[in-house]
Amino acid sequence: MHKHLSQWLASHQLDAVHVQHLRMSPYLAGASKLPRILDLPDAFSLYWERRKTIPRGFLTRVFESIEQKRVLAFEKIMDQYNLALVCSSEDLEYLKTTHQHSNIKLLPNGIDLTTFTAQNHDYSHNHTVLFTGNMDYAPNVDAVTYFCTSIWPLIKAKHPQAKFIIAGQRPVNKVAQLANGNDIEVTGFVKDLAAMYNRASVVVAPLRFGAGTQNKVIEAMAMGIPVVCTHIGFAGLGIQSGEGVIMKKDPMDFANEVAELLQSEQKRMQVGQKGNAIAKEKFDWDIIVKQLENYFNQIANPH
Repeated sequence: MHKHLSQWLASHQLDAVHVQHLRMSPYLAGASKLPRILDLPDAFSLYWERRKTIPRGFLTRVFESIEQKRVLAFEKIMDQYNLALVCSSEDLEYLKTTHQHSNIKLLPNGIDLTTFTAQNHDYSHNHTVLFTGNMDYAPNVDAVTYFCTSIWPLIKAKHPQAKFIIAGQRPVNKVAQLANGNDIEVTGFVKDLAAMYNRASVVVAPLRFGAGTQNKVIEAMAMGIPVVCTHIGFAGLGIQSGEGVIMKKDPMDFANEVAELLQSEQKRMQVGQKGNAIAKEKFDWDIIVKQLENYFNQIANPH
């Protein structure tokens, strides 16, 4: 691939190149005469650092420590690019501190506001708690397992009518086995995710490790649905708890917050509508595209 890419670049005149993800970075690392942006989009070493905090077997912990060291070493390839981008201010500060690399900037994740838009959401219903995501992705698998074990029973004690829906493609066996009649539903692939959000009373994001920005959170914000999340990814949103998203790290506090939202239509509406306003202000693709254009102009015309 490297040979074919080099040949293609030699026969084309380009102003700049956008390289997506760390795994693609070696292919353009040596093209020093060509202005290049490396879009990570998150700090993968931070992902592994957080993953190590989850109790696991000895061999798994050894593997995770080795993998984090390997990724930390590989991330130094950022130095060979004109500019590196990450989607979360939390990841940005982590990479700057860890690598002492100043040429990293923020490009937030965006939302397609024509797809994920408030659809006259009915705030009167209070019985559906929703989690979305690819259900073969380790942080999501851990999140729903943890939620069903440590948080969901506390919510059900206060709201016996509540139902938890796990919506997302490729659920692994560990997730599929969480399905429990009318109490917990595992949907698999969902064709219209926006419609699924609109069915929810509360969206939850109980992740215990990960990096970057959680799309499930900003999608729900855009839909006007209140969200309760852990600290993972929250700081990078640049908002205060309650502005569409309520952050609670402790499982009891998390459960109590979900229960309070299920109890109060006024609170669901207040938090949800605040999130919708912030999503339009901060996460509209039209705004973010302009930021990316400015970054390209900076590296293509440095003077």
